[in-house]
Amino acid sequence: MKFLLDQDVYDTIASFLSGLGHDVVPLARIGLAQADDEDLLREAQNQNRLSVTRDRHYGGLVFLNAQGSGVLYLRVLPSTQNSVHQELE
Repeated sequence: MKFLLDQDVYDTIASFLSGLGHDVVPLARIGLAQADDEDLLREAQNQNRLSVTRDRHYGGLVFLNAQGSGVLYLRVLPSTQNSVHQELE
């Protein structure tokens, strides 16, 4: 799969997804770390990527406003990363 990672996603998640063979692009790598959420969703859609975030208000943009191509919302803390990795795998 192809993922576009929001700035709030832990580096360990990016490394884990990459290690599984997924195409992972953090927003900072493409100069969008400070862009607003709607621009990020648009960029993910333009690149045919799934947005990955820890920011819960993306749901409103995706489901209520029909923006973007989809969002993977991670409820993860440093103490729960291993269980989240298991779910992602």
